[in-house]
Amino acid sequence: MTAPTALPSGLERVHMVGIGGAGMSGLARILLARGGQVSGSDGRDGRGLVALRAQGAHVRIGHDPSALDLLVGGATVVVTTQAAIPDDNPELVEARRRGIPVLYRPQVLARLMDGYRTLLISGTHGKTSTTSMAVVALQHGAVDPSFAIGGELNESGTNAHHGSGTVFVAEADESDGSLLQYRPDVVVVTNIEADHLDFFGSEDAYVKVFDDFTELIRPGGALVVCLDDSGAAALAGRRATALAEAGVKVVGYGRGTHADQAPGIPLVGELIDLVSRGTASRAHVRLHPPVVGESADRTLTVTLPGVHMTLNALGALLGCLFVAPEVGVDAVIAGIDGFGGVHRRFEDRGVVAGVRVYDDYAHHPTEVRAVLTAARGVVRATGGRLLAVFQPHLYSRTAQFAAEFAEALSLADEVVVADVYGAREEPQPGVTGRLISDAVTVPAVFVDAVTALPEAVARRARPGDLVLTIGAGDITMHVPYILAALEAAATADQAARDS
Repeated sequence: MTAPTALPSGLERVHMVGIGGAGMSGLARILLARGGQVSGSDGRDGRGLVALRAQGAHVRIGHDPSALDLLVGGATVVVTTQAAIPDDNPELVEARRRGIPVLYRPQVLARLMDGYRTLLISGTHGKTSTTSMAVVALQHGAVDPSFAIGGELNESGTNAHHGSGTVFVAEADESDGSLLQYRPDVVVVTNIEADHLDFFGSEDAYVKVFDDFTELIRPGGALVVCLDDSGAAALAGRRATALAEAGVKVVGYGRGTHADQAPGIPLVGELIDLVSRGTASRAHVRLHPPVVGESADRTLTVTLPGVHMTLNALGALLGCLFVAPEVGVDAVIAGIDGFGGVHRRFEDRGVVAGVRVYDDYAHHPTEVRAVLTAARGVVRATGGRLLAVFQPHLYSRTAQFAAEFAEALSLADEVVVADVYGAREEPQPGVTGRLISDAVTVPAVFVDAVTALPEAVARRARPGDLVLTIGAGDITMHVPYILAALEAAATADQAARDS
């Protein structure tokens, strides 16, 4: 089997609406690397667009019908995203008027995966971290996979790559049902719990999309589920018989906490013990057939803290061994051991005046609880307090999960809550970050302007503390200002002492 080189028919000249987005920019990189011509538009300029221009993309800031003519001969297809770009965008309206096909990003990505062995990572939480670990592990094994992920790898600083190998690794995003575009060989499901109900309408509909996804796994492939998660275990239990009849292996990993919901599903990656050391963890794992010839114990080092990250690493390990068994267990483990992290996944942003600042993308109560539990372990080992700085993402999610967010945030010693980052949603009456801050059971404050966060943090943080900014909105852009405010406060305190 050799890696595809030619572009699929019709993708020779692609115009991308919203090209600066995380998923769209990655798709653009792959198209350009495979010899395609790419143009695009976005609402604002940024570092990512500078990089795309350097690779040959023609990018315009702002949306106008004439952008469809940025490429000589005009676009042969227009690509957009279902959630971020409205149907009345002038470029989409013009494309339909001209009869130019309009495709969603996952449809194009699925076509680019044709001819590869595919490993897709799915689940409510942990997709980006798990996908990233798998990519780095396969790279270490000299496979050079193509990949498309939702964050930038610290090793390479990119979110997508056209590799020379025959494996393609990607996230399978369930948020709008777009994962149903793919035909994977191997699927890893990290967990399943209610989310994105603004799109699905009910928890049952949300869960069903994962069931439907497993029907698309190719014969001879594998479904790898985390048996420590009740939702993922239940999926395996529901689908095991049908998948076995279709020639698909179903296996599990973890400690098997919810294995009773998946009777008969073998625990092929077993987490025996876990020791945390600062921001890293060392896991004793036991691998069982069919991923190894006979059961064998291994040590797995994970550079990010928390049990959830160790489970993600174990899922990535198994996914790699199913999609590319030729790499071997030792090479995959060595790759995971050397994994340098992902942008905005417990990312170390610096130390100022004895205050450590980390940044994380968590935006669901379970994710917030997991990252704060991990941070609590770091604080326990090093001393100081844990200060959580949280920006809620989406009005619908805030209204639905305010109590759960408050409960999770109460794992910190002190909490600062910003107002809601609405993203694609219009404001809802009465839905603000105060719904969360008022319910937190530790000292908490609501800051209605995100620009006021730096001063609010600087007033509360003291040497030895760990500050963790959390959220999927623009809070990460304010971290440099938080660091500057901490520096200014420390300088002022020193000047006061000297006087």
